[in-house]
Amino acid sequence: MAERFKVSAASTNASYGTLEDGKVAAPGADDVITITGPSPEPFDSAHSVLGKAEDQKKTNGSVDLPDNQPFAVDENEGLSGYDKNLYLYSEELEERPRVVSLVHSLANYNAIIPSANDHDQKPVRRQTKLGTMLGVFLPCIQNIFGVILFIRLTWIVGTAGALESFMVVLMCCCVTLLTSISMSAIATNGVVPGGGSYFMISRALGPEFGGAVGILFYLGTTFASAMYIIGAIEILLLYIEPRMAISDISDDANKFDNFRLYGTILLLIMATIVFVGVKFVNIFATIALVCVLGSILSVYVGMFVNVHGSDALMTCRLGERLLKEDPVNKSASACTPEHLWPTFCKSPLDLHNRTGCYYYFADHFNETYYERGIAGIASSSFQKNLYSRYPRKNNYVTENGSSVAAKNLGMGEYNQIMADITTSFTVLIGIFFPSVTGIMAGSNRSGDLADAQKSIPVGTICAVLVTSTVYLTGVMFFAATFSPLLLLDKFGDSVGKQLVVAQVAWPHPMVVTIGSLLSTIGAGLQSLTGAPRLLQAIAQDNILPILDPLSVSSKRGEPVRALLVTAFISEVGILIGNLDEITPIITMFFLMCYGFVNLACALQTLLRTPSWRPRFKYYHWMLSFLGLSLCITVMFMTSWYYALVAMVIAFVIYKYIEFRGAEKEWGDGIRGLALSAARFSLLRLEEGPPHTKNWRPQLLLFAKLDSELNIKYPKLITFASQLKAGKGLTMLVTVLEGDFSKTYGEAQAARLSIRKELDHEKVKAFVDVLAAQNVIEAINHFMQTAGMGGLRPNTAVLGWPYGWRHQTDAKAHRVFLESVRNTSANKMALLVPKGINFFPANNEKVVGNIDIWWIVHDGGLLMLLPFLLKQSRTWKGCKMRIFTVAQMEDNSIQIKKDLKTFLYHLRIEAEVDVVEMGHDSDISAYTYERTLMMEQRNQMLQEMRLSRKERNSVVEAIMGADMDQIRRPSISTVQDVQDIVDKSFKNDSPVRSSKVHFLERVLPEEAAAEPPGISVDLAEDLVPSRSPSPQRKDEKDAAKEAGKDGFKKLLDIKPDKANVRRMHTAVKLNEVIVSKSHDAQLVIVNLPGPPKIQSSKNDSNYMEFLEVLTEGLDRVLMVRGGGREVITIYS
Repeated sequence: MAERFKVSAASTNASYGTLEDGKVAAPGADDVITITGPSPEPFDSAHSVLGKAEDQKKTNGSVDLPDNQPFAVDENEGLSGYDKNLYLYSEELEERPRVVSLVHSLANYNAIIPSANDHDQKPVRRQTKLGTMLGVFLPCIQNIFGVILFIRLTWIVGTAGALESFMVVLMCCCVTLLTSISMSAIATNGVVPGGGSYFMISRALGPEFGGAVGILFYLGTTFASAMYIIGAIEILLLYIEPRMAISDISDDANKFDNFRLYGTILLLIMATIVFVGVKFVNIFATIALVCVLGSILSVYVGMFVNVHGSDALMTCRLGERLLKEDPVNKSASACTPEHLWPTFCKSPLDLHNRTGCYYYFADHFNETYYERGIAGIASSSFQKNLYSRYPRKNNYVTENGSSVAAKNLGMGEYNQIMADITTSFTVLIGIFFPSVTGIMAGSNRSGDLADAQKSIPVGTICAVLVTSTVYLTGVMFFAATFSPLLLLDKFGDSVGKQLVVAQVAWPHPMVVTIGSLLSTIGAGLQSLTGAPRLLQAIAQDNILPILDPLSVSSKRGEPVRALLVTAFISEVGILIGNLDEITPIITMFFLMCYGFVNLACALQTLLRTPSWRPRFKYYHWMLSFLGLSLCITVMFMTSWYYALVAMVIAFVIYKYIEFRGAEKEWGDGIRGLALSAARFSLLRLEEGPPHTKNWRPQLLLFAKLDSELNIKYPKLITFASQLKAGKGLTMLVTVLEGDFSKTYGEAQAARLSIRKELDHEKVKAFVDVLAAQNVIEAINHFMQTAGMGGLRPNTAVLGWPYGWRHQTDAKAHRVFLESVRNTSANKMALLVPKGINFFPANNEKVVGNIDIWWIVHDGGLLMLLPFLLKQSRTWKGCKMRIFTVAQMEDNSIQIKKDLKTFLYHLRIEAEVDVVEMGHDSDISAYTYERTLMMEQRNQMLQEMRLSRKERNSVVEAIMGADMDQIRRPSISTVQDVQDIVDKSFKNDSPVRSSKVHFLERVLPEEAAAEPPGISVDLAEDLVPSRSPSPQRKDEKDAAKEAGKDGFKKLLDIKPDKANVRRMHTAVKLNEVIVSKSHDAQLVIVNLPGPPKIQSSKNDSNYMEFLEVLTEGLDRVLMVRGGGREVITIYS
């Protein structure tokens, strides 16, 4: 049975589609062309189909077509779906990639930045990605729990008391928690490749700050390795095997010499292990993690098992002073006056004659006490340990540090325990703070994480909360479990050189002793592994030329040179020998690093750079500033001179990088600050364009004025204010056509009028008015010269020329098209809002969807614009939906998955949909007819540009009616042309006019401003006199003959195949856009590139394609990128 096709539609808002029974619907046409055919027949071309249809229609009123045959068939059957359905964007696709071909590579990024020197590196087999637990939480736990927990926390509790030690731990934990929040925001603001924390800081604050802080962070990590090595040696020599010491370690000088010697040996062994293979380090890291977790668990279990105390640790006290344990006799008898007499007295034993005895023993010889060191939680130890007792160096350890008994009168140590350093609240902060570092272990492994943007915040913050809880509860439990004097014994001399915290462990003290040793060695190996790679990453960034030799890797990819430098610096720390003197240095370096992390987060938040879109939402600039303030406070509280030294080092490195001229541009927050304070930074901004992360639309808004010198479309200013949200640059300019000397007054009046409108809309912008003879050249000059230095517009906003069809000289759209071309030539982005009067005002709030139709990759501008709009109160309630177009040969499911992944990395929340257009790629009758009408209209306008008499002759001939019966018309040019085109389908019988119009939304004020008709003169000539003279009649006949020739040319027009395909793209895209986005508050779509071959015909066709593309949509924003990336997934 023959198919019946209908070219019809009832409403201008209907989408093109197929009606029931195979009828093809074309909006806006009332004519019905019934096409029937008994048998299939091939067609040579689309035009031959229409020609045969016309011949049949003239003879019998019907047209025969074969079954299942489209109205028009493309000759190029071998073309791909993109060539058939997206031909309107063909010139764009030559220069810019299709979305579907780009999104896969964007979604499947490689988070590991390759080394610049490893060009011949073999591809590495893809490894299994880690989750939150294994990739972030456990590494942070391992790095945070360290040697300080086992060998210093009990002493800190005994020295500062439960209350102040709780405050010490709480302050340090607050610093790391606030820094973790800031770091989570930065780490989830894009991909953090290899380099971890250094990468985040350098890319957030710039090469100068990044280099300075990176070096400080490297030094902190390197000195941390020295701390771990000294801690391991202290555990080994004091608590496991004291016989390994080469000299008496009871003397401090000899003790630290032993630490230096064995520390150097252990450093060489560990450096060799790191050099030989990192795999062993990773294996040992797992063992160390199990050891540290097992040790902590055994300590907590032991405190509850010994809730009522234990005799495992017994101490001897003389008066208020704590005594060392007798290495020979460890029983209670060793704590009697008789047993102590030889130690304190030179005379023979005579308790009644103590003249030759040490004065304190002589006064308190009968006050000897043999007490439990582990009193248990059920005892009253917590009350005794509640307050601080800060001893001074070389004073005796007493329960009351300020008592007379604690003072050293210079009469010797004897068997009493003395304080080795002077302590205070601030000193204890410096000693304890390294035990809360390690929060960046997760971000350092971001390249190995399956979902870094989810794992880093959750894993890091959970690790900080867990470790903080362990530390804070540990302070309370230690204060409640141990006796005050035992807590003050730093090295366990009163209990026979035993590790105090280990003696409470269950089931055996060696679980903690061996576990703490292995975990400390493991942490040292991790530091020696990470520090050289950090130094190599800094060297490879080429911001410090002096470090260039360290950027080289070995054949196995190991940073050997950086490892040697790290081992040398670590040896410097080991030579210090005293753990308590190393920790303040580490504290300074890490606090500087953490402070800059908080500063970076606060700056990015306050500047509201478009690239600042952290997926982690629970941050605030006030929290970041609080973290920064705490870092600075703790630095100066701990050691003001170390703090000054750290700042001087950072300043020297900063000035060195600045002096050597670091040519790196990473989109840092300092550059964003310079954009906000342009008067201080114009010269710096002159160095080059802003980084992708700092890119924001700096608007050059072209406004059209009416006859009263008022802005014709004030909603353009409203739209600009909503897009900018008070940030960045906005320049509002206009052009007055004429001589400057004659229009100076009008220019000033226009400037005042524009300024008044800006004040009314509460928009801060620069205003400029230019008087010129040529509007196109004036607009081009604005694009080239607007701005100053690096503060220049990068985005032009052009109004849509609504009345372009009503002007026979094509001036309106010629200015528009030349401006589009000049925008591209100037590498500027372009925004063209259509239906601007329907855009919401600033006091309105719209709710619904913002639909993005992403067809051609434009640098990500289509993604960025709706995100910026949603920052304003007007559009905040809208949701984003992103549509992309696929063809039958594409894998739509994979495209949708990749697009979701890409948006996830961009930290943009939006619904995703992939629209397939390949199932109906044949050119419809409506498309062919509309292309034909467009070209006939162009031919008519070309004829109308002839002399008035010739134009009148053509029009009169084609109109074909009795001119005496025609009244003065009041129709527009488009309507005249439309009537003429309708005549090409006229029968002898009356036929209704075709309503397949070139639809446009003509605003009331536009219609009022534009003179109706082809022209006033032409409209008058169309009205003949009531009594035509014979001479005029002859002229009329001659004109009719000439008009018939012109009419014959119109009938002979064959649409260009390329135009048919472009119209097909516009029709099909409009069909799916209207279908999917008919209820959207705003539709954003790629603006096709203008025709490269400039002619009035091509320009008119281009405008017609844009009209068809946006037909039936109230609010449309057409966007064309400037040829650069404006959005990035990286941090």
